[in-house]
Amino acid sequence: QVQLVESGGGLVQPGGSLRLSCAASRIIFSNYIMGWYRQAPGKQRELVAAVTSAGTTNFADSVKGRFTISRDNAKNTVYLQMNSLKPEDTAVYYCNARITYGMSYWGKGTLVTVSS
Repeated sequence: QVQLVESGGGLVQPGGSLRLSCAASRIIFSNYIMGWYRQAPGKQRELVAAVTSAGTTNFADSVKGRFTISRDNAKNTVYLQMNSLKPEDTAVYYCNARITYGMSYWGKGTLVTVSS
């Protein structure tokens, strides 16, 4: 069975940093666009960042300049480095693996809380 396992969430103060990881198994990792989505209370799930196997990235306007997405194809892992965190970044963050014009898989999510 396909598995996406997120880690690294937690409580952080405004202005702080956090690094999320997502380890994928039972997929051919290089075939997938990897992404991070988030869902805050009362809001729709939204794309935060995505990265192709070749390294092309896409970011939500709200996180540009603060977040960085990267992937290690040898480790089947995608990362989200979050800097200068704001309270509005508080959300459950989900790892996503998507094959172009095909299947999409989701992790169970990890909670990030930004609060003083």
